Amino acid sequence: VQLVESGGGLVQPGGSLRLSCAASGSAFGINAMGWYRQAPGKQRELVARITSGGNTNYGDSVKGRFTISRDNAKNTVYLQMNSLKPEDTAVYYCKLTPNFGAIAWGQGTQVTVSS
Repeated sequence: VQLVESGGGLVQPGGSLRLSCAASGSAFGINAMGWYRQAPGKQRELVARITSGGNTNYGDSVKGRFTISRDNAKNTVYLQMNSLKPEDTAVYYCKLTPNFGAIAWGQGTQVTVSS
């Protein structure tokens, strides 16, 4: 399975970014896809997750600001990030959980929120 992430970058506080993650090569179907992030010196944490059925869950710090969505036909997951804060600065990783087989991670995309 290959995951290709895009959409990271530098944004001012209060701004918005949209991350995309396209999956290919998943032979057993996708159970869930999600976004995690890791800031320097901190553990990787859940940002948002969505199942094939459309159920979502979010990390407490992003609820009400971030929205995860999914295009099953394109095997792509999106993360719309609004009202960004400096504490959202991190490397954001896409994660794919297949119906069977190993979990896959993307290479990560940097999001920096700074004035």
